[in-house]
Amino acid sequence: MTFASARTKVVLFDLMGTCVDWKSSIVAALEECPHTPGIHPNDYPQLAADWRAGFCRILALSGQQSPDIDDIHRDVLDGLLADRGVSEDDWSLELRARLVSAWHHQLPWSDTVDGLRRISEKHPTVVLANGTTRLQLDIVRSAGIHVDALFSSKLLGFTKPDRRIYEKALEMLECAPEEAVMIAAHSYDLRAASKLGIRTIYVQRITEDPTEDREAVRNDVDFFVDGINGGGLGAVADILGC
Repeated sequence: MTFASARTKVVLFDLMGTCVDWKSSIVAALEECPHTPGIHPNDYPQLAADWRAGFCRILALSGQQSPDIDDIHRDVLDGLLADRGVSEDDWSLELRARLVSAWHHQLPWSDTVDGLRRISEKHPTVVLANGTTRLQLDIVRSAGIHVDALFSSKLLGFTKPDRRIYEKALEMLECAPEEAVMIAAHSYDLRAASKLGIRTIYVQRITEDPTEDREAVRNDVDFFVDGINGGGLGAVADILGC
């Protein structure tokens, strides 16, 4: 089954986790840091996961509609390092700033570049994600991703899953909900979009939604795509008739 292409005026994409592999990218940045007794290199994957989880938790609880993502990343990093006994003498302020900037430079999943290319040849493609436009611009350039526009929470003034960020995006694109498709690896994102009538495609990624009931997610979205052992965004392109 595929979506009717004639109905699709825009394809919206989440970015981090959906199109790029933040975990491998951040672990690679951590591996460039000097060794310190507080953190063994084998712990870097867990540190990266804790960093991401802490960021998501603070973003959800902050109540801010368009917070500075870099500031949150820095605050969470400082807290995690303090918990592990890593001082500013061990990892300097300059080093910590470089680690925060690593979130701006991420590797694409293996299916991302070609999948997005196929979709972009047929449909307008727009990133709709939490963060700043600078963050999104840096990520898409470093990952070699082509999209037609970048809509950040900082730009639109609302943070997902607030319904107003989807409504604002549709307003700017002069598009009805049923004329849009939202692609994401986060169930909360697609559930919010679906409530407005936006069609949804979930791409399962190994780094995302670790505690979600996958069968429940399948029931909440229009299409469920395997992005771990399956086609990922290539399969999304097939669904969209590209």
